[in-house]
Amino acid sequence: MRTAINILLIVILTSCSSMGRFGAGVDITFDPRTIGMQIDDTIMQKNLSTRLTLLDKKYFLSIQSEVLDGRIFLSGKVDEPEEKIRITKMAWETKGVRSVKNAITIKGQTNFKSTAKDILITSQLRTALIINKKTKSRNYTLETINKKIYIFGIAMDHEEKKEVINEANKIYDVLEIYPSIYLATELSRNKL
Repeated sequence: MRTAINILLIVILTSCSSMGRFGAGVDITFDPRTIGMQIDDTIMQKNLSTRLTLLDKKYFLSIQSEVLDGRIFLSGKVDEPEEKIRITKMAWETKGVRSVKNAITIKGQTNFKSTAKDILITSQLRTALIINKKTKSRNYTLETINKKIYIFGIAMDHEEKKEVINEANKIYDVLEIYPSIYLATELSRNKL
């Protein structure tokens, strides 16, 4: 029995080794996380991956997720912007999540001009949030797709949520704003 427990422990520790992949293929040779944090991150990642696969089997291959210190990083491609929002929402609902960085792209054709305009809109909003003393810009992931701003994040209160939306409304040439802003009081670390 003791041998079985030792083998299980070795398997768990090996899957959470300090030599891991982070972000876009950067190797981390020193991991400052404790073994407990590494296990928690692995459980979060497996939980999210399983829930995504149960939502739609295509996400098993098309969406990748990584977790580091409770921060979820998403990448891959989806067909519609609504899918990206749904996946981001699921990531935010993962037990123990501290933040979500979404690098999921939308399949389809875009031209250079529209992509450049989208980048400009996102940059303008990011700058406005940084400058605005009433908002915590690091709490938000911003994405602009075809002049539509998708805002993901956590507001500390209703006032901050209003400020973020107001800043988005001030940006020229924006067609629509899709806020997925949660209040800090609405988040529960016990929710799956």
